[in-house]
Amino acid sequence: MIPLPFLERMIVTFALFGGLTGGALSAPKEIQQRSSKDDAEIRAVMSAQAAAWNRGDIDGFMNGYARSDATEFISGGKLTRGWQTVRDRYKKKYDSREKMGTLTFSDLKITRLSTDAALVIGRWGLVRKSDQPHGRFTLLFRRTPNGWRIAHDHTSAAETR
Repeated sequence: MIPLPFLERMIVTFALFGGLTGGALSAPKEIQQRSSKDDAEIRAVMSAQAAAWNRGDIDGFMNGYARSDATEFISGGKLTRGWQTVRDRYKKKYDSREKMGTLTFSDLKITRLSTDAALVIGRWGLVRKSDQPHGRFTLLFRRTPNGWRIAHDHTSAAETR
């Protein structure tokens, strides 16, 4: 006959092992579901940005950025820091619907860096009456109390010929 304390230890050991194994086996699925949800939320932010831009709403477009003094935008060799400063830059550069054109984003690749950070690379394009500028971007999205928002934006324009 097996002593009772030994049986208790065996039961506890099997319960713990089973619990750990079950948890470990289900964790990747939970992480994958969370990651897919986060990707969808990030894509929704970018879709809302394009829609706002295309109706001439720079303030709506700026809702995609983190409202922080640390928010950064880099383009053309110039760094602009602070949500308000980035907004002011857009308002000055795109002061008419003709200059804004129609914006599209494409070829998005989202890479999760942590539970609250994601890197997004992709292409942007504008269609205007006189030209069709386009280029690439790298965005650092951070999870904020208001959802996923852009904390850092490095955008470059393709050279025109």
